[in-house]
Amino acid sequence: MPAVLLIGWMWRGLRVFSPLRLLLLFGAATLLADPTLVRRDDSIDLWVLLDRSNSTEDLVDKGLPEWQRLLDKSKPSRRDQLKLYDYGAEIVEHGSDGDSFTGSRKLTRTGLALSHVAALADENRSSRVLVFTDGFSTEPLTEAAGQLEKRGIPVDFRLVREDTLDDFRISHIELPERSQAGEPFLFSVTARGSIDGKLPITIFRGDQKLLDTEVELVNGVGQAEFTDRIPVTGSFEYRAEIVPENDAHPGNNRSSKWIEITGGPRVLVVTNYLDDPLAKVLASLDFTVDVETRSQTLQPGRLSGCRAVVFNNIPAHEVPDDFLKALDFFVREQAGGFMMVGGKQSFGSGGYFQSSIDPLLPVSMELKNEHRKLAVALAVVLDRSGSMSVTVNAGGKNLTKMDLANNGAAETIELLGMQDQVSIIAVDSAPHVIVPMTRIGGNKAKLQKAARKVQSMGGGIFVYEGLKAAWKELKKTQVGTRHVILFSDAADSEEPGDYKRLLEEMKKEGATVSVIGLGTRKDSDAALLEDIAKRGDGRIFFSERAVDIPKIFAQETVTIARSAFVEEPVGTLDSGRWAEVSPKPLEWLGQVDGYNLSYAREDATVSLVTTDEYHAPLVAQGRRGLGLTAAVSFPLGGEFSDLTRAWPGYGDFVQTLTRWLMGLDLPPGIGLKHRIDGTRLTVDLLYDPEEWGEKFAIAPPRVRLVEEGPFSAPYEVPWRRMEPGRFTLTRDLEEGSVLRGAAQVGEHAIPFGPLSVGASVEWAFDPARIEELRSVSRQTGGRELVDLSEAWLRPPRERATSLRPWLAGSLLFLLLADALVTRTGWRLPLPAMPRFERRPKTPRPPKPARRSPPTTPEKPPATPEKEAPPSPQESTRRSRYQRAKDRK
Repeated sequence: MPAVLLIGWMWRGLRVFSPLRLLLLFGAATLLADPTLVRRDDSIDLWVLLDRSNSTEDLVDKGLPEWQRLLDKSKPSRRDQLKLYDYGAEIVEHGSDGDSFTGSRKLTRTGLALSHVAALADENRSSRVLVFTDGFSTEPLTEAAGQLEKRGIPVDFRLVREDTLDDFRISHIELPERSQAGEPFLFSVTARGSIDGKLPITIFRGDQKLLDTEVELVNGVGQAEFTDRIPVTGSFEYRAEIVPENDAHPGNNRSSKWIEITGGPRVLVVTNYLDDPLAKVLASLDFTVDVETRSQTLQPGRLSGCRAVVFNNIPAHEVPDDFLKALDFFVREQAGGFMMVGGKQSFGSGGYFQSSIDPLLPVSMELKNEHRKLAVALAVVLDRSGSMSVTVNAGGKNLTKMDLANNGAAETIELLGMQDQVSIIAVDSAPHVIVPMTRIGGNKAKLQKAARKVQSMGGGIFVYEGLKAAWKELKKTQVGTRHVILFSDAADSEEPGDYKRLLEEMKKEGATVSVIGLGTRKDSDAALLEDIAKRGDGRIFFSERAVDIPKIFAQETVTIARSAFVEEPVGTLDSGRWAEVSPKPLEWLGQVDGYNLSYAREDATVSLVTTDEYHAPLVAQGRRGLGLTAAVSFPLGGEFSDLTRAWPGYGDFVQTLTRWLMGLDLPPGIGLKHRIDGTRLTVDLLYDPEEWGEKFAIAPPRVRLVEEGPFSAPYEVPWRRMEPGRFTLTRDLEEGSVLRGAAQVGEHAIPFGPLSVGASVEWAFDPARIEELRSVSRQTGGRELVDLSEAWLRPPRERATSLRPWLAGSLLFLLLADALVTRTGWRLPLPAMPRFERRPKTPRPPKPARRSPPTTPEKPPATPEKEAPPSPQESTRRSRYQRAKDRK
């Protein structure tokens, strides 16, 4: 009875058993079961990747029409799609009209091509990859294989390389990543070839040839081992070259690798003094002092393991341009220190104005007119031969070399003062005076306009005629400084004539000659230009980049006309700012013998100034990025340094300032590892989580990279946190590129590099790369495909589609419908519930009495009277009471 009542109450109250709510209950239960619909794909996308790198040569172009015909013919249905892509150093969609691949062919980036497919493949269709390649990828395939395996996309491949009988190559150089200074190390070179026998091989360290020898090929492989020892620290490049008599692919006949020579904290002192007193003072400290007197040999690799660099009175034109450019990254990103020391060949007098290290210094070399004491007469000789009509890209604009030379001459006029004089002479087979010797005065704009009108007229440049015309113009003036700037093509400077006698005459009269050569020191006429600069007591500049010409003109002009070295003794004044370098007070010297005139930049700290009319900085320091720089404007050695070297605080000053430049030591618990696999660089930052975990949570580490090149700029690459205690990054490098970098943690930096992938990675033909391709194919369920009619094999894959979204939508609709029904009061017709009433109890008859012995008869009991039935009101009252009792 209670159950029936409860069901009735639910039927009328909650109406659980209404059709809508029954459907809701059933749908919710089904949704929790997560039903899926399983179906097989009836179509497939076939991604065909065509290796168009240099190492495949024209094999793909020859075979593609036949391959495409066979693939189209064997396509099972119209729903199947064929997608063709060409790749080399990049990947592009194959042109529908069959156009040849126009991208870079220097690398075989199969990994990039496979990752491209993984990103573009439709998740709702089956896909398969077919790679036509020689198998020699220049990057690892592991990452791409994982992506395709996760997507269920098999990788088939077909090798298209033809075996040749006359191919020899350098396949590998085994060299330790680093070694201690002075410690011998072993390196080996592996060569491969199709014919056994002896193969000539040459080993280089940088530009220095170490030895010529032979390697014996047995079963196509030969290995030669060598031992070397490097006494100084830095990074050095080793290169191996072979020269076979007959070789099908000469592009793989050379290979290179870098090694880092480590030591303790090191300071690189670049000086022209054979017995530099500054280097002697530093040598007494507990760090290594690397003294370099041949500044022309400096390479960026010398900065590896270095903490500070000191230029002690060396001119800018004697330092290679790539080393000067590397100093900026060394200071700002690798937390290195840099100091320039004064002298007649330093600062502006040394040609550093507007150089790549000019912004690093805490002092400016662009002197004010009131600092000028002597007027200058300058003759500019411009080569306007046919080679100057070649167009080059200069900052996004197409300009001829002549335009850039004209801009250089105009820049020269801009930097001259009102009292200076200038002459512009254009030369081909004869001299043409564009601007006769003229005082600048108020004619600067007019003279610059005339200088920019010189045009290339063909023919060669007659050097002697140009110098003779310049000397004729200089003779017209009697100012204190007379100078010639000769601009000429280093590969096309003709008819030198009797230039030696002419230069001797000019030298006796106090005139000097500097040369700007467009080209390199290896060009055919470079030796002539160098000899002219040497005999003319001037400077020689070479540049392959025409866009650098105006800057070189500016540097040379400042060296001659807008720089000054004060040769008279001058008093000094302590500014009280030395405490920023060292808390220990310093007893300064009272006078200096001479100094380079300059003025402090706004962000510089000046510790010592002159007492003359200029109040010029003598000692200034500042911060550049993570690194520190300093400028000591008076000489610390050689000429004009007698008072300084006699100063009792000389050693303390040099040592304290150098220690400050070297910056802070790297805290323990952190380190860096790097490796190159093909063209891919991997860098791992390893650290102690307990020591660095909280610090990295607040300020994550950064990594900055720069690739050597004319337009290279530092850039940042994000880390990936692989696990506690390890960050990693990967970067694909260009063939032959040289890269330097720094991992930055707070105010500290861990430098690395230079690193290089070599110049012939595309032609390495490492057999391990083919095995890697086979492994990737097996990992993804692919195969080596010989019969192209089997290319359309559908992967054994069933697609399971979840029904949850459809069920959820249906439940939402039913829920809204139920709410609508409830809101409007609409009811389904339900049967009326019967009314239950309590029946009155019928008294039971009395049990018969037991027989007993006969006794005196008694009176029979009276018959009881019948009870009257309860009234309807009483019956209803008892029924309600009973129902309430049942509910309890």
